[in-house]
Amino acid sequence: MKNIFKIKVQGWVKVLPFYLFTLLPLGAQPRQWSLRECCDYAVEHNISIKQKANARIQRDIQLNTDKNSRLPDVSASLGQNFSFGRGLTADNTYSNTNTSSTSLQLGASVPIFTGFKIPNQIKLDQLNLEAATADLEKAKDDIRMQVAQAYVQILYDLEIADVARRQIAIDSMQVVRLQAFVNNGKASEAQLSQQKATLANSHLTATQADNNTRLAILSLTQLLELPSPEGFSIVRPNIDNLGYLGTLGNIGLPTPDQIYADALGIKPEIASQQLRLKGTEYSIKIARAGYYPTLSANGGMGTNYYTTSGFDSAGFGTQIKNNFSQYIGLSLSIPIFNRFQTRNNIRNAKIERQNQQLQLDNAKKTLYQDIQKVYYNAVNAHAKEQKSLEAVKSSEDAFTLMQAKYENGKATITEFNESKNNYLKAESDLVQARYENIYQKALIEFYRGRDLTF
Repeated sequence: MKNIFKIKVQGWVKVLPFYLFTLLPLGAQPRQWSLRECCDYAVEHNISIKQKANARIQRDIQLNTDKNSRLPDVSASLGQNFSFGRGLTADNTYSNTNTSSTSLQLGASVPIFTGFKIPNQIKLDQLNLEAATADLEKAKDDIRMQVAQAYVQILYDLEIADVARRQIAIDSMQVVRLQAFVNNGKASEAQLSQQKATLANSHLTATQADNNTRLAILSLTQLLELPSPEGFSIVRPNIDNLGYLGTLGNIGLPTPDQIYADALGIKPEIASQQLRLKGTEYSIKIARAGYYPTLSANGGMGTNYYTTSGFDSAGFGTQIKNNFSQYIGLSLSIPIFNRFQTRNNIRNAKIERQNQQLQLDNAKKTLYQDIQKVYYNAVNAHAKEQKSLEAVKSSEDAFTLMQAKYENGKATITEFNESKNNYLKAESDLVQARYENIYQKALIEFYRGRDLTF
């Protein structure tokens, strides 16, 4: 990626190419990641999002478990007992004998009425599943915002690196110019040395800018869960094609209340708290189920095999057949007094409902405060961009005049460098202000339900 910087020197135009920072060797063509690609990749690979996805799966499993609680509970048992010593015999006398018994049992129990606990538990689980789904979407939104912030930071640092390289380009030309003047006796060695020192400082500034860019790229690749930042680069959008907010008096922004009204119905952090608040009503109903009787149907079958030492016993198959029995019945349990456990469970459930209402109120308040911050950041970014436009125009005019004075020997090199630095910094501030303006506007649209991109 190459930019061209043009500067007038002694009435002619010299074109100096300079290359943006890259992590690849010269000639390599790295893949460039757009903001949308970064967001999509982070959503797919981020560990926190995977944990939220697993939490949602667990809620789905719990819902399936409670739905199946209406099914019969079937169990089988096999027992083998041995008795030694004095015991009752078949002829109703006691003697020292050894006996053994084998039992086979198969039983089932079906809940018929549980005080409406099962249907309320299923409804609660459905709400918890929806809330977990909203939590997952919230985690995705959070990582998208973090990625966008890291992406813009790279763009900022690239602009600073550009400024540093432009400074090198200007200072290098001035060194060449002064060297020619020294050779012709029109400038002193002291002036040349001072300009060379300025050039060295510009190289140092460029090195620091490159290091900051490396760190910014590292931060983004860590958010993407990439193993290394080597070979990673981003798409650097054409700032002139992006468009930005209009005039300061009419920047086309909805008010914070309008943004909040849109966000309230779509943001997952609000939906999850609303779902959990609704779920507390079912938690209260589940707690009240402790006051109701429970009714269940049960049935089963079984058989036994007995042997006693010293006595004849029928064969195993015969006893299994003859001792075979079945049963079926109903079981009713009526709560009378459980040490106020049900009462306290209901009280705790009601307190939990109050706490959940407070959490919902807090989530709404936090959302509104975040929207206010984004709104005023957008307004400030717009104002900063307007002022930066004015600063670029004035600093460019000042630099043009100072350059002419310096080349005609009517200004010192210190004055020239100061004017040059002011001009280049004003250009950098303008591009950064535009990025900030576009980023804040994108955040506003994101709160209103649009994709976070530019």
